[in-house]
Amino acid sequence: MAGNIRKRRDISAVDSNEQVPSFGNMESKSSLNEPTSDLEIYSKEVFSQLIQDNLPPTPNNFALYFDRLLEDKSETLRKQINSILEFEDNSDDEKTIELEKSLKQGFSSIKSILQVTANLYKNMALMEKILIKRKEELGDTPDAVAVSSVIGSLEQDVGKLNGILKKQVSHIKELYEETADIVKNVNNETIYDNQFGIYNKRYLLSKLEQEKNLIEEFKHTSSLLTIELSKDIEKSIDNPKALLLMTRTIARLLMKTSRRSDVVAHYGDGIFAMILKHTDITNASRASARLCDLVSSSNFFLAEKEIQLKISIGLANISPERSVEETLVCTLNAMEIAHNDDDNDYFVCNKDSETWNYL
Repeated sequence: MAGNIRKRRDISAVDSNEQVPSFGNMESKSSLNEPTSDLEIYSKEVFSQLIQDNLPPTPNNFALYFDRLLEDKSETLRKQINSILEFEDNSDDEKTIELEKSLKQGFSSIKSILQVTANLYKNMALMEKILIKRKEELGDTPDAVAVSSVIGSLEQDVGKLNGILKKQVSHIKELYEETADIVKNVNNETIYDNQFGIYNKRYLLSKLEQEKNLIEEFKHTSSLLTIELSKDIEKSIDNPKALLLMTRTIARLLMKTSRRSDVVAHYGDGIFAMILKHTDITNASRASARLCDLVSSSNFFLAEKEIQLKISIGLANISPERSVEETLVCTLNAMEIAHNDDDNDYFVCNKDSETWNYL
């Protein structure tokens, strides 16, 4: 699961009669040196690898290595372990995202209420004008005085109602503006991109800064990827909606193939970024190759035309020697080279290319 956005199964919602995956005898008090199940054996291996790499066995590091080492295990073990992961609760980030969604939906509903109320006020004003017009049309017709009197009374009543409604609309508008300010402040702190269903640029920058500091402290290696729909496809299709759908498809593929420890985010203007923790340039290039192959195997149909999707990727080390902005620029420049190269869909930043060879 990339960046913990994907929902996990809530164990509180599981039927009490449903069997929960179990690993070994929970009543046994076996020590870590004497694992009794596949999960315990694997957990010990994860701890050993953390110690070997001189990393503290913190929850975050353990989770990261847990996912990373699991990729090399048998399919049977992966399925066995993943089955129990489905019963974990949602992370704090997931809860924050759900809260952001609810808040934005609530604000959208308030906006709709204001629009309906404003239309009601306009209709009342229109009715007032119609009454005046009909009163003028009566002229000197028989019983015009009596009818005019009734219309005059009705006109006064509508006028009073219109005045009350005008005040209420004004009050609702003030409340709406206050709510808009609150939502605006919340938006300035959001971590979720509604358009693509992944993390946003704010979250990306904070995680990059955090990873840079961790690398400086513990001396491990991590990489950053920036990904964008091929410029050739963008130039060949004059349909903004179709291009948006293609870009969303790429976002879904990135989420589907990323690891739980990876961070997938929308950098802006249809450019995505992936933080590959504890992954050097060589392994990041392998991941890039797999991503390019995966996207290329996905076809998009526009009317009767079948379009083969293609992406360009830029790679760079996340280095404590340069700022987050410099690392991003590095990957974006490499991605631009990939856009203009017919033979390679991904390129490494020039500053990091000495440690890397094309696969």
